[in-house]
Amino acid sequence: MPELPEVETVRRGLQPHLEGHRLKRVTVRRPDLRAPVPPDLAARLEGRCVRALARCGKYLLWHFEGGDVLLQHLGMSGRLSVFTKPPPAPSPHDHVDFETEAGACIRFRDPRRFGLLVLSEETALAAHPLLRAMGLDPLSEGFQATALLAGLKGRSGPLKTALLDQHLIAGLGNIYACESLYWAGLSPRRRASSLGPGRAGRLVAAIRRVLDRAIAAGGTSLRDHAQPSGELGYFQHHFAVYDREGAPCPACDCKGGVRRIRQAGRSTFYCPKRQR
Repeated sequence: MPELPEVETVRRGLQPHLEGHRLKRVTVRRPDLRAPVPPDLAARLEGRCVRALARCGKYLLWHFEGGDVLLQHLGMSGRLSVFTKPPPAPSPHDHVDFETEAGACIRFRDPRRFGLLVLSEETALAAHPLLRAMGLDPLSEGFQATALLAGLKGRSGPLKTALLDQHLIAGLGNIYACESLYWAGLSPRRRASSLGPGRAGRLVAAIRRVLDRAIAAGGTSLRDHAQPSGELGYFQHHFAVYDREGAPCPACDCKGGVRRIRQAGRSTFYCPKRQR
């Protein structure tokens, strides 16, 4: 599933083609994805200008003039592509086209159909069921060691599992949790509530650094992710531990290399010598 860097990469790639542009036509080819597509989607968005394209965790937020907001989740396999010339004929997995008056076509493709399109009023966003319990955005100014410590207080489970809770940190997923813990030198097995201010500060800095590097690399392309231009992300070539079981640890002299364990049904990759 796309994590924060992939969604942010998509947002930045779409911005020049959407912000300040008016939608000429919206073509919906499938009435349902993870949930039904709003039946009035085209009627409510055609002729409207996209005022801003934002991100909240793993959600894209299309802010339209007049106060409507389109919440979009890419699901497991969703992709948004930009065509500045007439697009190719749609495939069975190309579910929605957004065409602007400037001639761009933004096409939403989702083979597994776990994506989501939901309309909301801007004034109701803070209380929206999809967003109201979301944790801090790790790229926001409010994501500090004190806030992280407050969120981890009383959690007896493993630190890695806590980091995947979207009520704690919005947008952080399995890949970037593994990478951040490695660079912070913290064991994924450590009890979440055991962090002190120093370790929490190291972890916050590592999360920010890993996410910034991943965004600069266009995200991670393992299966479905591609930038709106069609270019693949390449952060997978810079993994320290993720999906590198048995490979040499890049920042210490351990003999066993990167190890893999299962936590809450997910694979965790780490170095037992470096990470304590």
